[in-house]
Amino acid sequence: MTATRVLVLNTGSSSVKYQLLDMTDRSRLAVGLVERIGEESGRIRHTLISGPQGRERIRETTGPVPDHRAALEAVAEELARDGLGLDSPELAAVGHRVVHGGKRFTEPTLIDTTVVNEIERLSPVAPLHNPANLIGIRTAQKLRPDLPHVAVFDTAFHSTIPEAAARYAIDVETADRHRVRRYGFHGTSHSYVSRAAAKLVGKDPAEANVIVLHLGNGASASAVRGGRCVETSMGLTPLEGLVMGTRSGDLDPAVVFHLMRVGGMTADEIDVLLNKRSGLVGLCGDNDMREIRRRVDEGDEAAKLAFDVYVHRLRKYIGAYYAVLGRVDVVAFTAGVGENSAPVRAAALEGLEGLGLAVDEHLNARPADGPRLISPPHLSVAVAVVPTDEELEIAAETYELVTGARRRR
Repeated sequence: MTATRVLVLNTGSSSVKYQLLDMTDRSRLAVGLVERIGEESGRIRHTLISGPQGRERIRETTGPVPDHRAALEAVAEELARDGLGLDSPELAAVGHRVVHGGKRFTEPTLIDTTVVNEIERLSPVAPLHNPANLIGIRTAQKLRPDLPHVAVFDTAFHSTIPEAAARYAIDVETADRHRVRRYGFHGTSHSYVSRAAAKLVGKDPAEANVIVLHLGNGASASAVRGGRCVETSMGLTPLEGLVMGTRSGDLDPAVVFHLMRVGGMTADEIDVLLNKRSGLVGLCGDNDMREIRRRVDEGDEAAKLAFDVYVHRLRKYIGAYYAVLGRVDVVAFTAGVGENSAPVRAAALEGLEGLGLAVDEHLNARPADGPRLISPPHLSVAVAVVPTDEELEIAAETYELVTGARRRR
């Protein structure tokens, strides 16, 4: 029996997201989430997907999930109840999302002791993510030590950006000693969406110039030339760039010194401020764009300011990346806000008709699930909504690596 299934694991500090896919037709067999790990009461939501219409059967349970090993054992148990257990000979590999790969990991990588140690060494530049990713890797390896385990890095797609874009203008020796440079994140999403957007407008991804706007609670932009990322908004960490749900995005670095000297705040307090109490929630108390738009429509001034700041930053990046690319074939909106907020898409491109950019009011407002164009056909740049699929991208990268069928970037 040929092994064609890939289990994708995305392990967070208190959660495990998972999907089981069959790579013969790239279909999902099961998806799920274990959350509130280590708390008094955890929750497991498991969905079995069957049939060509994607009919679902959902099981939800609550109870203590003391640690990540218990979480992954629960995942294995849920899959086994549906005849999809981790002991199946059809399981080819486990693909792990790893947030930070530094300069070393620029491709999906088979995990061994050396790789684990290097991921751990990078933890200081991704303290909220890499340690949790490692817990998932080590636990899954204990459950299936005979299987290939593959790390797929958020930063890998952005490793092609030129040195002029990757470097910060600080002392080179200091930067190199502490690995300070632009790495970028959401790479699996930017990779998947840039290719899908190019195909949507009938272009070979290797010849298309695409601006990708990944707008979720975390948000990032990228400029992709011929399938290779040449610029991205997130930097050493996921804090830089666009306004996000709880993160500030771009900020004068001297604000940190000011808050230390004048505000008496510690480095840890400022870290919490910029990562968890800024962005949309800092400006208006909400980080849900649907709620913010509701408040805007009711005349709430704080919500309007938050929306305007968000859109202004977004429009500024679109213009900057247009200049970086020189020619743009398609601008693609993706992730929760990008896929679902017509007001954000319309406001971000308002007044950019001179650049060949606009949305068609009716196409933009029309709800739909799949990839679609929302721009007037006569304009020179297509505008698209492309649902992202990071789990499929991780599964594809993993399967291609273990079967020796790596596609060229």
